[in-house]
Amino acid sequence: MANKRQMTFEANENVLCFHGPLLYEAKILKTDWRVLDPPHGEEGPAYLVHYRGWKQTWDEWVPESRALKMNEANLAKQASLKESYPGKKKAVPKTTGMTESSDRGKKRAKDTSVDKEEEFTKRPEIKVPIPDSLKAQLVDDWENITKHQQLVPLPRTPNVVQILDMYRDSKKDKKGKSDEIFQEVLSGIKTYFDKCLGNLLLYRFERQQYVDIRKRNTGKEDSEIYGGEHLLRLFVQFPMLIAHTQMDQDSINALRENLVDVLKWMQKNHKELLLSEYENASPAYQSIVKS
Repeated sequence: MANKRQMTFEANENVLCFHGPLLYEAKILKTDWRVLDPPHGEEGPAYLVHYRGWKQTWDEWVPESRALKMNEANLAKQASLKESYPGKKKAVPKTTGMTESSDRGKKRAKDTSVDKEEEFTKRPEIKVPIPDSLKAQLVDDWENITKHQQLVPLPRTPNVVQILDMYRDSKKDKKGKSDEIFQEVLSGIKTYFDKCLGNLLLYRFERQQYVDIRKRNTGKEDSEIYGGEHLLRLFVQFPMLIAHTQMDQDSINALRENLVDVLKWMQKNHKELLLSEYENASPAYQSIVKS
């Protein structure tokens, strides 16, 4: 029994940990043997991790498969993931009023920037927990595209619009058509997807495919072309996207509740919504991308 319960990592150990498709530096706070992601998960080693530089509210229990030793090889993997994944551009505080010749102007601009940064950090945050099985899907998604040079076949069926309609239909008995928040959330997911896909949700290797598919589908929105694989990437970005809105805490809580429910439904229906195999990119496509 002791061998079966051997832990790879120890408390207080610094590791790299997957959160979505990316790796982040983290510290193991506690170790345990438990079932994660019920009812689909299996009992195994689990670790309570704190992500370096993140608020304590992001601490979470993760399975051993999401943690990696802190070494040069895994640090290189972290850098490769970060480079390949659509980046999050940091907002650059405006420094209106700053002049090179005026120290007073510099101080005033600096104070303004600090005020804006403090205002941003005080905004209510939203944490959208993604089930571990869907996190594994995100990692496979990254590997298929960036390492194996494969693509999601487009247009997808079901597409994002159809997926949201399927989810809406599954909730008809529980949420009536009069549930305005429920309807607004689904409408908002579609809107965010259409606005974010081209700028935030594509890997570099997919951009030529995006250009090609848009030329052939000029009358359609992105949510009518892409499917669950890219929709799942949007959920990874939601905390950052919501942080830039002016929503109050009550609205954020209501939004979070609905987003979590969508993810649970996607997890339950993943075989119908998400591909298990991608298609190989043609030599001609690879040549265009590399040129």
